[in-house]
Amino acid sequence: MPVKYVWTHDAFRVGEDGPTHQPVEQEAQIRLMEKLKNHHGKNSTLVLRPADAEEATVAWKLALENIDTPTALILSRQNIKNLPAKTDRYAEAQQAAKGAYIVTDSEGTPDVILLASGSEVATLVEGQVLLEKEGIKCRIVSVPSEGLFRSQPATYQQSVLPAGVKKFGLTAGLPVNLEGLVGADGKVFGLDSFGFSAPYTVLDEKLGFTAQNVYNQVKEILV
Repeated sequence: MPVKYVWTHDAFRVGEDGPTHQPVEQEAQIRLMEKLKNHHGKNSTLVLRPADAEEATVAWKLALENIDTPTALILSRQNIKNLPAKTDRYAEAQQAAKGAYIVTDSEGTPDVILLASGSEVATLVEGQVLLEKEGIKCRIVSVPSEGLFRSQPATYQQSVLPAGVKKFGLTAGLPVNLEGLVGADGKVFGLDSFGFSAPYTVLDEKLGFTAQNVYNQVKEILV
């Protein structure tokens, strides 16, 4: 049935209600449904975790157009700035319909590809500023739906995430959320335990979801 499910409070940044109240494992559980086929050969669920307001609008449109399976919208609780755009952010966010797309890109072949979904994409943008100050060429990829991305032609997938280029994934859930896309080309920084009770700004700093830690992690894999 084409039911639209909305999951909010999508990571450890959910407030101060106790250490086991952070649903860090739930995104991974939901994303497994993208890998399960129904008897018509389609992904059993469309899973979308948008990175900003414009991607969320595109995700809702995709959910309404999906009449074959349930849709899972994984939404953040905290305020998120819109991602940078060359011209019109909403027009560029339409590429989210392909499951993953390039948000920003340096000229020439990137030294590293930074990928994430949801609110973590904005953190990558902040980290990119620090990296590019040292001449490190970065590409940022937003991945609202691995299931949709895997259904694209191989040429498109390769153009977004070319093999052999170093990759760094950032996820506020279990690292497995991005390990299939990063592969052996780099590393994923995530959580492998429940979070803690504190304001999300404090948690971001304490748990390493900052521009500085993106810089530190990327520098390690580029050595």
